[in-house]
Amino acid sequence: MGEEIQNDHFPEDDFRLFKERLVRETDLLRDYFADGRFAGQDERVGFELEGWLIDRNALPCPVNESFLGYLDDPRVVPELSRFNVEFNSQPQAIGPGLLGNLKRELDEIELRCRRCAEQLGVAVLFIGILPTLRPEMLTLDQLSPLNRYAALNRQILRQRGGRPFHFDIAGEDELILSHGDVMMESATTSLQIHLQVKPERTLRVYNAALLASAPMVALTANSPFLFQKSLWDETRIPLFEQAVDLQSREISGSPTLGRVSFGSGYGRVSMMELFEENLEKFPVLLPILFDCPASELRHLRLHNGTIWRWNRPIVVADSETRCSLRLEHRAIASGPSVVDSVADIAFFIGLMEAWSRADSEPERHFPFTAVQSNFYLAAKHGLDAELDWPKRRGIRADRLLLEELIPAAELGLKQAGVDAGEARYYIREIIAQRVRSKQNGAAWLREALRRSGRDFFAVTQAYLSNQLTGRPVHLWEH
Repeated sequence: MGEEIQNDHFPEDDFRLFKERLVRETDLLRDYFADGRFAGQDERVGFELEGWLIDRNALPCPVNESFLGYLDDPRVVPELSRFNVEFNSQPQAIGPGLLGNLKRELDEIELRCRRCAEQLGVAVLFIGILPTLRPEMLTLDQLSPLNRYAALNRQILRQRGGRPFHFDIAGEDELILSHGDVMMESATTSLQIHLQVKPERTLRVYNAALLASAPMVALTANSPFLFQKSLWDETRIPLFEQAVDLQSREISGSPTLGRVSFGSGYGRVSMMELFEENLEKFPVLLPILFDCPASELRHLRLHNGTIWRWNRPIVVADSETRCSLRLEHRAIASGPSVVDSVADIAFFIGLMEAWSRADSEPERHFPFTAVQSNFYLAAKHGLDAELDWPKRRGIRADRLLLEELIPAAELGLKQAGVDAGEARYYIREIIAQRVRSKQNGAAWLREALRRSGRDFFAVTQAYLSNQLTGRPVHLWEH
């Protein structure tokens, strides 16, 4: 979905032709899996970080065209709305110097973005959902002027039969409303981790990412408010799932196979199962026809890009006969600070390395339904979530992290060749201290709102002030 397209209207015949090409490319990818035709890929990590442009009153400011033109950096691109942008990192090899390289790149681009924003009289803010946002701000005239976004909105509404989207999210408050287009999705901004490992480890890493998703969300929750209502600690999760739901929930019932979902189960034999599920269970959304060889997998890749699993496989065609795979972990909110983001990436990599290299496979002893339930409990309750875990039923997320997962993540980083000093710093001094203090972004925001007398504007300004210090969120003041 990151590639611009020529048209945003499609004749019916395009859907038939696209499906034919999708079937052919899925068959071709199946042959790649059967024959082991994957590049001997290096193990690397990259990320996408989404942010908000806000004005001096802490309100969203729809100036991403001017901002991007002034910045002139190919790593920073538009997002769905005119008040969002996205930064795409350079991939980094997993090994010595990894975390320092990630920190330097993020520091550099954040500084450039902030200086550019100042010239336009705005600020850049990294947070899961902007606390000052109101539903009347999410109108189609705020849609970024790219054909792919117009087409996405039109085709989702087409497949819904024109029905508005219904939102029902209950936390401390309850939010019930309807919205007529996909702009509600633009209220969610995230940190998306891209992890590429050797082909023989991709399935283990995918299943490990499913298991890790609940503790990752509990640790990184940073979206407790939507439209000035106090909802889930990570309200992005239900909001995004409901914002691009192709069938109204009164009709479909379960979100399990929604366009945004946790998925339908563990991988059993290979990641090919997910691409087969794409073909069998998800209708074509954007039937853009490419004049290129089937080996480029363009139609398969585009179709996969319109299915937003919280852990999504990504396939890249490397040549006419080979391709590579990576995992995109999408569950983490944007913010609160650069050092927090690097620590979150480090923690995720560490868990993936530790669990995918272990002799035993945790998923063999833990049902998928429990992993899925944990994910939504963590999104709702953050570090206070009561999770079921192998051999540790009903354990609170903060205890699980401190007693088991944080040591495992540090060990995994060391096993992958990451500098021991860097691993120790980001895992023990950032992640562990965040958990001990029980102050992730969501907790800080809730306490700040309580102290301010529910002044969402003051809270947002205080959040930005703390973010500008560069300190990790567990050290933020109210």
